[in-house]
Amino acid sequence: MTIAVFGATGMVGSRVTTEARARGHRVLALSRKPAHEDPDVTPVAVDVNDPHSVREALAGPGSPGAADAVVLAVRTLPVDQDFLVGATRTVLDAAARLGARVLVVGGAGALRSPEEPGLLVADNPVYVPAELKSIAAAGVAQLRACQDRTDGDWAYLSPPALLEPGARTGRYRRGTDTLLTSTDGRSWISAEDLAVAVIDELEAPGSDPHFTVVHQGDER
Repeated sequence: MTIAVFGATGMVGSRVTTEARARGHRVLALSRKPAHEDPDVTPVAVDVNDPHSVREALAGPGSPGAADAVVLAVRTLPVDQDFLVGATRTVLDAAARLGARVLVVGGAGALRSPEEPGLLVADNPVYVPAELKSIAAAGVAQLRACQDRTDGDWAYLSPPALLEPGARTGRYRRGTDTLLTSTDGRSWISAEDLAVAVIDELEAPGSDPHFTVVHQGDER
């Protein structure tokens, strides 16, 4: 499979690239300043908000050919909701033309609160303090942009409340649209294990367009 990764130099995108290569997939590593030494990773400079640039990138420069699947793992600091929503729509449009599946790595704010299903995590001060509300709201808007589509094949992966670099254990628990906690009571996962979940989803798509994952330790 040829997998196009937008945001390939970021925390999540770089790990998705590593995981995809470890499983034998070819990768189009798409970013503003691409660089990679793996011969099966094709670095491509792309403006994710430019429809022509995105279409050209997904068509497959060089030997790998057109993308079979697309991972959108783009974030901005400070948060720019308009940019994020625009980029998501652009990628979904281009991928739909190619018939490629899109997996959007979004935000935890779009999930339901476990103790109050009618309340999004983005609106729950237990999980999202005031200074992070704009970041959470951007993730919700990004999901809505996906849900507005009447065509295309996409899935939206919300990480748990805490996503950070760590170890690759290959173990995680999958849920749907409600925030999960692990056996230690925390809602977290390593970026490495999130990448495992991303490639698992591309290799064997689930039935839920919006899903989440959480760390699962050794419970023996």
